[in-house]
Amino acid sequence: MANESEAPKHQVRRERRAVRVFCTCFPVLVILWTLLVLYPNPLKLAESVRRLANPKVDPAAVESLAASLPSDPAAIEGAVLETLPYYHDWDVYGMPWYFPTVAEALKNGEGDCKARAIVLASVLEAKGIPYRIDSSPTHVWVDYDGKVGNSLENPGAGFYEVNPQTGAKSLRLPRISITEVMSTFWQGFWPPMPAMRKALLLSGLAVLATIRIIWPRTGKPATDLLRPPTSPQHPTDQPEELRRPSHEESQIV
Repeated sequence: MANESEAPKHQVRRERRAVRVFCTCFPVLVILWTLLVLYPNPLKLAESVRRLANPKVDPAAVESLAASLPSDPAAIEGAVLETLPYYHDWDVYGMPWYFPTVAEALKNGEGDCKARAIVLASVLEAKGIPYRIDSSPTHVWVDYDGKVGNSLENPGAGFYEVNPQTGAKSLRLPRISITEVMSTFWQGFWPPMPAMRKALLLSGLAVLATIRIIWPRTGKPATDLLRPPTSPQHPTDQPEELRRPSHEESQIV
């Protein structure tokens, strides 16, 4: 009897421990699920961050393009923008944020600010024109002597600047509102996201949230929460010998 009573207690303690572990790890599970949906290959994100920190220009890849352009950096920039029409990373690479190589940008023939910036920098490198690559929380662009700034491309907006020609790097605090950052991020993240990815992301988060809310209250295993409820057994579904009245029941009738 003692062993029989200890078994349920041990099971309850184990279940409570599992609930505590799940609740503690819940934020991590949300992040991991989101990352998995957005980046089925997380190495692509890591590679993009590395390329942003250390942009790799490729003058050889743009040699033919550079030969057909003048030596005016502003004219070169205009030609590069025409060569690479603007498209979100979702449309080109199937990811919310990706920093391509020069070869990838030229192969696809389209891209966002990162693709345009690395191609422009490569052309300027090929022509021996000084330049810097600037990054803000919402934009990547190429700066050069005589460049006319705008609301996105100006010294106050940038937080990271690298000069691939000299290797010099600098960090500074950007003067840009958090509202603008969030608005720009949202416009490039959610509207262009494929519908299937949206459904997958939201359904997974909904399942995790449901387990997080219900499991601590019911104490049932997580697998039971996802199992569809079973309907009560109808008397006609029972075996015939169970449906047949017993001798005592016959006597009462």
